Amino acid sequence: QVQLVESGGGLVQPGGSLRLSCAASGSIFSIYSMAWYRQGPGKQRELVASITSGGSTNYADSVKGRFTISRDNAANTVYLQMNSLKPEDTAVYYCNAEASTIVSGPSIRYSFWGQGTQVTVSS
Repeated sequence: QVQLVESGGGLVQPGGSLRLSCAASGSIFSIYSMAWYRQGPGKQRELVASITSGGSTNYADSVKGRFTISRDNAANTVYLQMNSLKPEDTAVYYCNAEASTIVSGPSIRYSFWGQGTQVTVSS
């Protein structure tokens, strides 16, 4: 199995910044795409940003120009730098990885999730 552990959430004032990290560990054969999702109060989970193993990125319109996703393939870690935070960014942020495992081999890909980290933007 693959475990994802997020860190870096917290309380920040509007206009502030936070950096989330997500480290993958376990019986990893390869990690393909990694992504950050979020779920605000009373809302459905939504994609915030994703990044492929080659570094191609995709962002939700609501965070373009403010958030930056990056990854360290050697460390199996993905980051989300969040700047100019707004109250509407308040949510639980979840890390997701599309990966294959040593047991199943490269032909089968699974979707793994972290436990989530709370981000609260409030004055």
